[in-house]
This record gives sequence, C-alpha cells and structure tokens, in this order.
Amino acid sequence: MKWIKLFENFGNEWSVVSDRLEKEFEFKDFSEALVFINELAVICEQQNHHPEINWVYNKVRLSLSTHDANDTITEKDLKLSKAIDEILKGI
Repeated sequence: MKWIKLFENFGNEWSVVSDRLEKEFEFKDFSEALVFINELAVICEQQNHHPEINWVYNKVRLSLSTHDANDTITEKDLKLSKAIDEILKGI
C-alpha cells in the first residue's frame, strides 16, 4: 500500500480504518457543526472530492477514500484531509 508512505510524510492526524482516512470532530453545538459542514462543502466542490459524512447534533465523522481507486486512500484524500483541518482554524 504505497499510500502509507504518503500518509506518514503528510504528518496527518487522521486514523486509517479499512483503507479509509477517518476523523471525528466535536463542536460546541449544532450550529457550529453546520458552519463546519457548509465550509467543508465548498472545499469538496473545489477539489471535486467528497467524503462520507456522518453528522449527529454537534459531532461530525468524516471518512475519506477515492472511489476511482477501488475505495482506497490516495493523495486526493490526503490533500482533502489537510484542507478540512484548515477549516477548523477559522471556526
């Protein structure tokens, strides 16, 4: 799995679960989680790469993989994960 070396070099704080990058975010409340998801949507559209989103009240769990690469982790996922982490700096 050549993405493992990419992942290690990226310094990413996401977990690898079943060939996917996953991370859970907890916000102050529902509204703050919504702001995050709205900002996430803009970045995903710009990159034309979309995560699986599980959202319950103030918790958002994201799962990233590249469908065109048999649902494994690629550099596209690493790039999107970094962009997602940048969103948090503005919230």
